[in-house]
Amino acid sequence: MPRVTTEVTDHIAHVTLTRPDKRNAVDPEMAQAIVAAGEALIDRDDIRAVVLSGAGESFCAGLDVASFGKLAVADTEAKFMPRTHGEANLMQRVATVWRDVPVPVIAALHGVAFGAGFQLVLGADIRIAHPDTKLAIMEMKWGLVPDMGGMVYLPRLVRSDVIRRMTYTATPVPASQGVDWGLVTELANDPLTAAQSLAAEIAGKSPSAIRAAKRLIGFAESGADAGEVLLAESREQAGLVGRADQIEVIAANLQGRAAKFG
Repeated sequence: MPRVTTEVTDHIAHVTLTRPDKRNAVDPEMAQAIVAAGEALIDRDDIRAVVLSGAGESFCAGLDVASFGKLAVADTEAKFMPRTHGEANLMQRVATVWRDVPVPVIAALHGVAFGAGFQLVLGADIRIAHPDTKLAIMEMKWGLVPDMGGMVYLPRLVRSDVIRRMTYTATPVPASQGVDWGLVTELANDPLTAAQSLAAEIAGKSPSAIRAAKRLIGFAESGADAGEVLLAESREQAGLVGRADQIEVIAANLQGRAAKFG
């Protein structure tokens, strides 16, 4: 069975981790499959949203530690330091690839999202979790630090003390706490259905505007100064208003508002 499957229906890409017997734990083959699935979507013009989920009882239990246990100390520099995927190595690309997908990525979480799974979903735009879901940065459990892109995204989502507490202790936290801290967007008893419904709503909006919005938000979060962000706003807006299809959308909305409010 493949480690990851992708099915596109109604302009929505449904990407599923399919290693349920291991609670979707990430081994090298799973990491490669996750990255390949994300990169295959980057240049697709027919998708408008992505739903990322896990088969079985959990979204992802973290690294398959046994599969990495044979790493020799002498090999660590060669394993970790080469930038094999742009600015990232393979394991970091597991999270960063989803920010490069040009449409919104919605993660549906259940069971646990530990370690590699937790850092994976930090690359999503939106995270919807079952109330019983547990989240954790697990690396300290093995005397390690998080190294799968989490430190790029966590400081944009939560306070420094939250990052430090989760990193130093490796203690799982409930999804409800994740909402309070900004790690989880919302709770749902059926997170996959909720994610699919949200994806369908997004897919019904202007595809060019949604892609422009994701670019703009990403740029604004990159640390650019105010002047650069203001220019980016204007640049994206000018590009949208100048599109023939977008002019039709704007005109239709204005006509609708005029009819509604007289």
